Amino acid sequence: MQTNGSTKSGPRLSVSTWSLHRTLGKPGFYGVGQDTPQETHGRGSFDLLGLPARLAQCGITTLEICHFHLPIREFHYLDEVSAALDEHGIELFSLLVDDGDIIHPADGAAHLAWMAEWAEVAAGLGSACMRVIAGKQQASPENTALACSRLRQLSDVAAAQGVRLMTENWFALLERPTEVLEVLDRLAGDVGLCMDFGNWKGPEKYAAFEQIAGRAESCHAKPQFNDSGQIESADFSRCLEVTRNAGFAGPYTLIYDGPNDNEWEGLEKEKEMVLPYTDQGVTA
Repeated sequence: MQTNGSTKSGPRLSVSTWSLHRTLGKPGFYGVGQDTPQETHGRGSFDLLGLPARLAQCGITTLEICHFHLPIREFHYLDEVSAALDEHGIELFSLLVDDGDIIHPADGAAHLAWMAEWAEVAAGLGSACMRVIAGKQQASPENTALACSRLRQLSDVAAAQGVRLMTENWFALLERPTEVLEVLDRLAGDVGLCMDFGNWKGPEKYAAFEQIAGRAESCHAKPQFNDSGQIESADFSRCLEVTRNAGFAGPYTLIYDGPNDNEWEGLEKEKEMVLPYTDQGVTA
């Protein structure tokens, strides 16, 4: 097992394995208290061990892995994934833990314990960060305080493994910028923020993004697609401008969830729009 340490800095292109869910064969989701549905893995045109080489060919050298895309959690397999990433110069920025509700009124403690288990997995993969859900219950003084307490516990567990804990503007607790900023402030820098374009809707979202963009350490650059499979470019560009104006300096993780099953083609469209906002691009 190796511990992490992201050596890259500056705005750069990244991709989440969610953007390649179909390429990976649509492996089944599993969460708290569930076993990995191993029979659903290995059915795609690529597996996790084959992705690094393909990503390098695309000029994308940063990756985020969804927890449920790991077929097993044994250290020998984590070492294989880490070695494949190193071989092709791919930075693993974050392990995305996509389940759990640490403020669930009955099961929050159990969910906290389940999330904590993933810190060792993140370290075994060599991931710089681990992103978790702050809470699926509506914000209240009690829920916010509990979320902060338990996020701090998770942060301590992750830090002991050499992993930085992050959360996201996602689910009920952090559905507004006010709560996002409150949680970040109360945690005093011990937990980072991933800002996702796709989680907030409506014309008011741009002002909301402006309030939190300066705190973001990573950005899930998720555009909307129209029925013909084209990016809603005006919306996507406006979101990207928010990050530029905020001086964002982390990875732009391309999130493809469009109607076309050719995920590589969709990612190329996204890459074309995001590249000028990175250190690789040429800005006006």
